[in-house]
Amino acid sequence: MLNYLLRRLFLLPLTLFAIVLVNFIIINLAPGEPVTVTEISPDGATRREDRSMAFGSDELYLQFREFYGLTLPILFNSWPWTSASSVYSDLWSLVHHEDSPATKRELSFKDYDRLRVMLGDKARFVMPILLGIAEDEKQELVLRKMAARFFVRGGTRQAILGPNLSTDQKAYNRKINGDNNLLNTFLPLPSDTLAQLQDKVKKMRSWYLENRAVYNFEPSTWNKIGIFFLETRFCKYLSRVLTLDFGTLRNDSNKTVIAEVVKRFKYSLTLALVPMLITFFLCQLFGCIMAYKHHMWPDYTLNIFFLILYAIPVFVVAPFLIEKVALNHTFPFTSIPIPLSGFTSPDAIYARQTSQQRLFDVLQHICLPLVAIIYGSLAAEARLSRTAILEVLRQDYVRTAKAKGVPPGTIMVKHVGRNAAITIVTSLAGSLGIVLGGSLIVETLFEINGFGKFFYDAIINRDYNVIMFSALAGSLLSLLGYLAADIAYTLLDPRLTLE
Repeated sequence: MLNYLLRRLFLLPLTLFAIVLVNFIIINLAPGEPVTVTEISPDGATRREDRSMAFGSDELYLQFREFYGLTLPILFNSWPWTSASSVYSDLWSLVHHEDSPATKRELSFKDYDRLRVMLGDKARFVMPILLGIAEDEKQELVLRKMAARFFVRGGTRQAILGPNLSTDQKAYNRKINGDNNLLNTFLPLPSDTLAQLQDKVKKMRSWYLENRAVYNFEPSTWNKIGIFFLETRFCKYLSRVLTLDFGTLRNDSNKTVIAEVVKRFKYSLTLALVPMLITFFLCQLFGCIMAYKHHMWPDYTLNIFFLILYAIPVFVVAPFLIEKVALNHTFPFTSIPIPLSGFTSPDAIYARQTSQQRLFDVLQHICLPLVAIIYGSLAAEARLSRTAILEVLRQDYVRTAKAKGVPPGTIMVKHVGRNAAITIVTSLAGSLGIVLGGSLIVETLFEINGFGKFFYDAIINRDYNVIMFSALAGSLLSLLGYLAADIAYTLLDPRLTLE
């Protein structure tokens, strides 16, 4: 078994890498550019129709894209090899709103915006070319101004955000703050004359010569090769993940993803593992009853009952439990009112309770949410358990045990139950990943601050850090669940071996 476990643990990071890679590509290739339709403000993210500029005038826009690595290619970065003719062609198209001098086909707004954003992101890797075009007196004035604006865009850097910054990071922020303020003074205005533009371009040249080594504006061939693999969205994200840095929330850079997940961990862990354990034992019980009473009234009755349960959606059951069971009602044989929402009582009450009272308080609040979560999986797993038990009952060793006069209870528990449980373990193993998925409908209706609502909001707001953490953590838990299932097989059936 040790060799098997070592092999699985070796393959675990490789599998996770493949899962992260696929999810990362899908998320980044998803239709729509979230930052172009979202405006960041102190109150959070709000949608708007117009799109932000790519030249450096919209600092919130650039800050957002820079922070999430959206200014880089996804997997491979070939931008340092961009030719001067390609940059000139893009600038000409942006100035004249046409795709090329040859065809002079008018650019659509979508193509124009895409080209503008792409050249803005690429600017830092073609700074010498942009500066050369801005200095070229043979070019038309408006094109030189455009090149100068993109030069400022390429030189602009974004501060390192987040809590607990190091001394070097703070020094870097001070450096780029001074550079950004200086570069903003170089931005050409529509009213600038040729003389004013030339004066600003001279200052750009002076700043460029002073900082080209600092910002690596003229990389060597080997540096370009490194940029090709390392200066990408995926590499930047993976380098942070390897240090267990999963980033911050989109709407608040002072809140880390890990901290927000930890705050919700106890809620979703309870609403995932407890139903899983209850479902395992109850489905075995009902499966044994249906299989043992095969083609008899208990079998038919339970089958119909579970089919009805399976057909009722949770968004019908949860409101029913709230309105018809909890509202203005108490627990049976008690005077304790059934809670309608929350995981515990209000903090003012919960803080004064003893440990035993807190446990009882939590059980009261999660009673109905557990019912809403359990009934569907129980209906499906009980029928699966029935099928598995019927299959085991047809085995020769069961018939031999019956012929030897072994009591029916012993046969069902010792011989049938353990072997049939393998099927249920397989079914439940992959569901360990739902610990970080939560139950969106149940958590929303019962106002429980778990993972379901948290990750749903992340998808709506296109919060890449939270979405990727959800995919990564869910995949890890699923893989660990399958590994635990393999180990459980050997405990349930001694005939199985992992060697």
